[in-house]
Parts: sequence; structure tokens; C-alpha cells
Amino acid sequence: MGTQMLIIIGLGVFGGYHLDKYLEFEIPIFTLVLSLLSVAVAIYISIKDFLKK
Repeated sequence: MGTQMLIIIGLGVFGGYHLDKYLEFEIPIFTLVLSLLSVAVAIYISIKDFLKK
């Protein structure tokens, strides 16, 4: 479960960073938004998996 959360959050941060770099934003908007969104998704999936067991 921890590895799954790490991968989801890592992909969110990685995608946001590269999107900010590609669009040449000074403020890392997509990095912040996608990292927070990926944390929320990771927590949601973890809770869903935990309650299923």
C-alpha cells in the first residue's frame, strides 16, 4: 500500500514538474496542483483498499 501511494504521488509530481517546464511557467502551478491531487487520489485508493479487506 505504501509503494502504491509513493508511485501515485511520484507520478503526479513528475508530471506536474515536466508540464510546468514544458509550458515555461515561473510559478510551478501544475506541480503544486498535480501533487496535491495525487496525494488525495492516493489516500482515497488506500482507504478504499483498506475498507475492502
